[in-house]
Amino acid sequence: MVVANIQVSETPLVIYALRRADDALILGHRLSEWCGHAPMLEEDMALSNIALDLIGQARELYTFAAKVEGRDNDEDKLAYLRDVRQYRNLLLVEQPNGDFAQTLVRQFIYSAFADLYWRAMMNSRDATLAAIAAKSEKESAYHLRHASEWIIRLGDGTEESHRRAQAAIENLWAFTGEMFAVDDDERALIHAGIAVDPASLRGRWLATLTDVTREATLALPQNEWMQQGGRAGRHSEHLGHLLSELQSMQRTFPGLIW
Repeated sequence: MVVANIQVSETPLVIYALRRADDALILGHRLSEWCGHAPMLEEDMALSNIALDLIGQARELYTFAAKVEGRDNDEDKLAYLRDVRQYRNLLLVEQPNGDFAQTLVRQFIYSAFADLYWRAMMNSRDATLAAIAAKSEKESAYHLRHASEWIIRLGDGTEESHRRAQAAIENLWAFTGEMFAVDDDERALIHAGIAVDPASLRGRWLATLTDVTREATLALPQNEWMQQGGRAGRHSEHLGHLLSELQSMQRTFPGLIW
């Protein structure tokens, strides 16, 4: 059976919610790929629980987006029945897991931003977004602490773990700038007090990264060139492969629900 992609009324607030929901869903799926493959049982459980936190955030944001849109879409349709170009997640979160160091560096970079972002969003003039933020910040604070501890352990560990952690930082650094970019529609939401200006978070985000990597004897790249496109629906080849797995059950058996 061929299942058609849904159409979404992409108003500024809907897109804003979908961007954050897609970040959480895609990163959650990436972390779920470690289930049964992490280097130790405790870490297998930790990564799985972080993935569940992120997917829970995605569900709340998709439900909010569907309500704002006011059509017949719901969280399942938004998660499973959009085309790859309709996803608006950061390029960072769709990057492959690679080795354990790359997974933890990706998580560290994202969580350092997400913790600040959700804390600031608790002051949103939209009551639903503020409530989602209050719950998500508690989770992101743990995600950041967990990732930070691993970055220090890897960077200040063996010669091999240090090399892999440094290589992961250098590999992922070009995807960090997209977290702080906004378009005109998002700028209007910022001015209305609904959204947070991510540029206002960059200094504290960078300070967190600097403090942790210094303790880990690692170095942040000085390269200022940044890769962008995810927020506008232009993705790397990795997202298409990810979605083919993520959406397979819903495409094969339409109408399934979480």
